[in-house]
Amino acid sequence: MIELTKMSGQVFTLNCDLIETVEETPDTVITLMTGKKIIVKESRQDVKNLVLIYKKDIFSK
Repeated sequence: MIELTKMSGQVFTLNCDLIETVEETPDTVITLMTGKKIIVKESRQDVKNLVLIYKKDIFSK
């Protein structure tokens, strides 16, 4: 799970296994496997880095 920030400033936790795509258009839009789209303040690269850190933490245990 990764913590992200909606454009309204609300912080939320997302199950990163549900992410299908991450695009910058110029806002960062995350499309989930369900088809739901979420716009976040973090950049595409930030989202990628958060997912990598989470996965490394999970698989190192």
